[in-house]
Amino acid sequence: MFDIKWIRDNPEAFDAAMARRGNGSVRASDLIAIDERRRGVIVRLNEAQEKRNAMSRQIGQAKAQKDEARAAELMAEVSRLKDFIPAGEAEERAVEKELRDALAALPNMPLEDVPEGDDESGNVEYFGPNGTAETAARLRPPKPVFAFAPKEHFEIGVAEKDMDFEIAARLSGSRFVVLKGQLARLERALGQFMLDLHTTEHGYLEVQPPVLVRDDALFGTGQLPKFEEDLFFTPHGESRLALIPTAEVPMTNFVRESILAEEELPLRFTALTPCFRSEAGSAGRDTRGMLRQHQFDKVELVSITTPEAAIDEHERMLACAETVLRRLGLHYRVMTLCTGDMGFQARKTYDIEVWLPGQDSYREISSVSVCGDFQARRMEARYRPAGERQPPRYVHTLNGSGVAVGRCLIAVLENYQQEDGSVLVPEALRPYMGGLAAIGGR
Repeated sequence: MFDIKWIRDNPEAFDAAMARRGNGSVRASDLIAIDERRRGVIVRLNEAQEKRNAMSRQIGQAKAQKDEARAAELMAEVSRLKDFIPAGEAEERAVEKELRDALAALPNMPLEDVPEGDDESGNVEYFGPNGTAETAARLRPPKPVFAFAPKEHFEIGVAEKDMDFEIAARLSGSRFVVLKGQLARLERALGQFMLDLHTTEHGYLEVQPPVLVRDDALFGTGQLPKFEEDLFFTPHGESRLALIPTAEVPMTNFVRESILAEEELPLRFTALTPCFRSEAGSAGRDTRGMLRQHQFDKVELVSITTPEAAIDEHERMLACAETVLRRLGLHYRVMTLCTGDMGFQARKTYDIEVWLPGQDSYREISSVSVCGDFQARRMEARYRPAGERQPPRYVHTLNGSGVAVGRCLIAVLENYQQEDGSVLVPEALRPYMGGLAAIGGR
């Protein structure tokens, strides 16, 4: 969320940033005009209150002097002001809401090094801060080579047996799945492996957050008001709660309405939770298989840090997510999203795309974003700089998938499939699978 003072001071920079995000119709001048109206109302209201207070004192003086005519005249004016002030306060609230709603609907400003583009065709492959295609190729697992035509995940023998879409449809409708037997165990192993990696090697604190949250939490991270149709809501007393679309929502809101000490930063959280999305904007996409579900499990990473450390933290978080795929031996690439493909709250986003041989394509398995103070302003999350006597500053927030468990299961099935319909278990997962080297097969 933007600071209107910053927009007043930097109108050209604001207009340029909105144009890069495809919001060229939004102009700083329009927002400043709303703010001028707000400031005008406040000035008139303050003047009226000061005048009322002064006249109230004059009434006492007039009565003390037994000047009843003057006292009556003053009392009539005070009465008029008393009627004006509630109307002025209502006008102030209305204009405040108009400005807040306008600011809340604006996407975050992209960093200068984010490539420009209208959609995913403008995304650019990323090889690391000082890397090249050659160094990245050495670090990333190679594509698998098959002596047969690889199948899509739902066509593989073990999946045909243990991935049940019919039962799920009878229970819940389309875009749900029931996993059984060894496939259910393999998905559980993936989630446990990711959590152990991030907590023991990457320094994240494992948490188990609620999966139902209030509107305020969704506003804080940017899902509301813009993406309400993508959420599932349930009544809760006179209000409502929403099923989380990602654990980013509760974990980022851990610091809402608080002032941290700089010594506490960075805070790093991770959680394995179910996620719920209506996929309102994806009708007709990926209707077969598990790629696009209403309910799926994901290991999420969230960092809360200082402005100075945020860019390095972004690279660190990307490396943590990449490690998951490297340990599993899954080929992938990293893309820097362009201005037209970035999420609403992001200043810069890296997408990790895993190779799916059954589809003969790369598919997103993780998004890692740095959000600057955009979410912090919406949450009122700040920190007090160490050793400095100055007002608290807003924290910077980051989030990333570490990684999507269901899509990782798809990747394991397709990359480790065997001609007989079995699937080899990656070495890193075998301790979680009781030592099994393969599942399924004839």
